[in-house]
Amino acid sequence: MRPVMLVGVVLIVVGVLALAYQGITYTTREKVIDLGPLQASVDKKKTIPLPPILGALALAAGVVLIVVGNKRA
Repeated sequence: MRPVMLVGVVLIVVGVLALAYQGITYTTREKVIDLGPLQASVDKKKTIPLPPILGALALAAGVVLIVVGNKRA
């Protein structure tokens, strides 16, 4: 498989995932109380939003790369 087509496939997969999930969510743990043997922590969920236009652009770029890769072959 040509490198151009491989990059195109990867961009299509990333674009579809970005459109499907619309963001990346992760959890962080923060200490609230630390008094010797007594400790308390809180888990906080944070989200990095991915705009739908980013997924659409990645999808379109992947399709263009695959078409260009097929024309060269």
